[in-house]
Amino acid sequence: MQGLERVGIGSFVTAKLKDYAMLMKFRLSLLVVFSSGIGFLIGANGNWSWQNFIMISLGGMLTAGASNALNQVIEKDFDRLMKRTANRPLPTERMNTIEAILFSGVLAIGGLGILWLYFNQAAALLSAIALISYAFIYTPMKRFSPVAVYLGAIPGALPPMIGFVAATNLINAESGLLFLIQFFWQLPHFWAIGWVAYDDYMKAGYKLLPSKDGQSKTSAMQTIVSIVVLIAFSVLPYYFHYAGVVSLIILLTIGVVFLYQSIKLYRDCTVASARQLMFGSFFYLPIVQLALYFDKI
Repeated sequence: MQGLERVGIGSFVTAKLKDYAMLMKFRLSLLVVFSSGIGFLIGANGNWSWQNFIMISLGGMLTAGASNALNQVIEKDFDRLMKRTANRPLPTERMNTIEAILFSGVLAIGGLGILWLYFNQAAALLSAIALISYAFIYTPMKRFSPVAVYLGAIPGALPPMIGFVAATNLINAESGLLFLIQFFWQLPHFWAIGWVAYDDYMKAGYKLLPSKDGQSKTSAMQTIVSIVVLIAFSVLPYYFHYAGVVSLIILLTIGVVFLYQSIKLYRDCTVASARQLMFGSFFYLPIVQLALYFDKI
């Protein structure tokens, strides 16, 4: 009997941990950890320790998890309407709202506390801005206007700047460029996702594509424009001597590939082309950020 009880408790704990991971969007939070970690390494310029790197990663993970948990609290009724989100803990009532809010609060206090006490107040403040703007501005705006993507790109672009500021306690042009590159990367990234999951998003009333016509050449053209601007900003680290020729070549090459994928979407206006652009965006950002880091060491 005790063995059965242990199995039951173990299954409950495992299921609960899976729900918490789903609530904080663990895999999505890893992207925040990666971006903030790279920003930290670029800012540290070789003067870092594994302890510091682990702490900036933990602070980023907890804060991002808090944002994502609050996002699901706010959207729980709409998540029930979409196939891709219907199995989340709140829509299925495997977790109640109070528990989710408490979990988010613990994550937020832990993440912001690490950044404030272990690094500096500026990094903690930027993280608080990212958390609040993502949960309480971007999240509700998604159902009212495509402008939400631009608003959401602001907190989404802050992680590399937060990492840089944690290492240097400075907000300067270099950290600003890291922010701008990630900001303009997010536009085609989210528009591609919005195109692929268009029917699902429409069920919940989300307006993510930049044109009122939805999956149209107008939306695809704005994707092209955003990538052209992204390529222009990707040249600036070399221009301002923050990076060398090697990273410039890598950034331009992958930028051209990314641009080609957006042009293909404009030509075809198909979900298949949008999915190709979406997967291209998954590769673009880590390659760019790694190139900028390795070019400095």
